[in-house]
Amino acid sequence: MNTEALWQFLSTQGSEFGLKILAAIAAWILGRWVIGFALNLFSRALAAGKKVDATLSNYLRSILNVVLNIVLILAILDIFGVQTTSFAALLAGAGLAIGTAWGGLLTHFAAGVFMQVLRPFKVGDFVTAGGVTGTVTEIGLFGTTLATPDNVHTIVGNNAVFSSQIQNFSTLPHRRVDCVAKVAHSVDPLDAIARLKPVIAAIANVKDSPAPDIEILQFTPEGPLLAVRPYCHTDHYWQVYFDTHKAIVSTFGAAGYPVPETPIAPRNR
Repeated sequence: MNTEALWQFLSTQGSEFGLKILAAIAAWILGRWVIGFALNLFSRALAAGKKVDATLSNYLRSILNVVLNIVLILAILDIFGVQTTSFAALLAGAGLAIGTAWGGLLTHFAAGVFMQVLRPFKVGDFVTAGGVTGTVTEIGLFGTTLATPDNVHTIVGNNAVFSSQIQNFSTLPHRRVDCVAKVAHSVDPLDAIARLKPVIAAIANVKDSPAPDIEILQFTPEGPLLAVRPYCHTDHYWQVYFDTHKAIVSTFGAAGYPVPETPIAPRNR
């Protein structure tokens, strides 16, 4: 019976259904090409205007891509005679049901919208967001993509970013590099500070203004602990950090300073 029904369908409507399949395939290929062309044209238009930065441009492109693909699917369904108005209502109902079940996903989307409005950071900024530190490479519909200093591609949900503390290290023109140097009790800390100041100031990418801070931070059983704090741009932070430690070692070595030793506690008798 099933074979007869299938044969009857093919003999009466097979050619028409085949043509619809071919039309749907052609519409999908052509539609995807048109969507790609429209997205590229949209991106070039935003870039030419130079009034929208890369962060907002990528976000708007993602939204346009989703909308155009939904329109393409509705157009293909219309080829098969599916009422798109009914389907749109069904899609809206399904969207409501999915939205209720996936409330967390929608919160990520809403957080992404607020991030575009409030702009706590943009693509290219070095930030700590959602507990992750790295360079922002993309702010998407639902997540923010970061490249961490150890070169790990990390995606953080927008809601996790927006609901936690955000530190943007790229907003201000410079940041402080915190280092310490310990000298023995036999060493005059003021002499150590005087020797370090010109050496630290001469390190590549250390800013002249504000000048490096080199002061006595605290006193320890081994000897005074010095705070050595040069300033630099975020892009040069680790270079200045490591070079500062090298400068401390070479300066104290050239001065012949003894190594701080931990006092031996007296034994109880």
